[in-house]
Amino acid sequence: MSRLHSQASPLRNWLLDRGSLTRRLQKKSGGHFSVKVLKQRWEKPKLDEARALNISPDQLALVREVILYGCDQPWVYARSVLPQQVLNGRLRFLRRLGNKPLGALLFSNPSIRREPVVVQCYAPSRLPPLLQKPSQQPLWGRYSIFRYGRGGILVSEIFLPAFVDSVMLSP
Repeated sequence: MSRLHSQASPLRNWLLDRGSLTRRLQKKSGGHFSVKVLKQRWEKPKLDEARALNISPDQLALVREVILYGCDQPWVYARSVLPQQVLNGRLRFLRRLGNKPLGALLFSNPSIRREPVVVQCYAPSRLPPLLQKPSQQPLWGRYSIFRYGRGGILVSEIFLPAFVDSVMLSP
């Protein structure tokens, strides 16, 4: 995206970065980084996710939702959609990630290539209920597809208010 809305400008470098968000968050937090799995189960993807992956919306996928914490603050909500056909063969191990960050594993595999990042403004309703707050402003985030052969893994990341505050306060 060539021009970001002025509200997103403090996050510009984070939104457009093509490297590992996990690594950047680990560095920014001085190593005080953790992953909390909210859910990981087989379900149908949302319609926009199925379209982005070019799969049927009726196809089951492993949907994983996590919160990435930095300095004991919820910094990023991430939702990943891993279609069943991608999780066969060599990527089968992704079915059992536990608290390991998915991004670190995707970036460490030379057979996986990342497509361009798509920046979006998300309604607070896109977050799980435990992260929604009354009168919450829209949130900035991004998604991209990680290709492995013909299949793809969709990874969405939404920057939460605590992270935006930390970016605004840092020099």
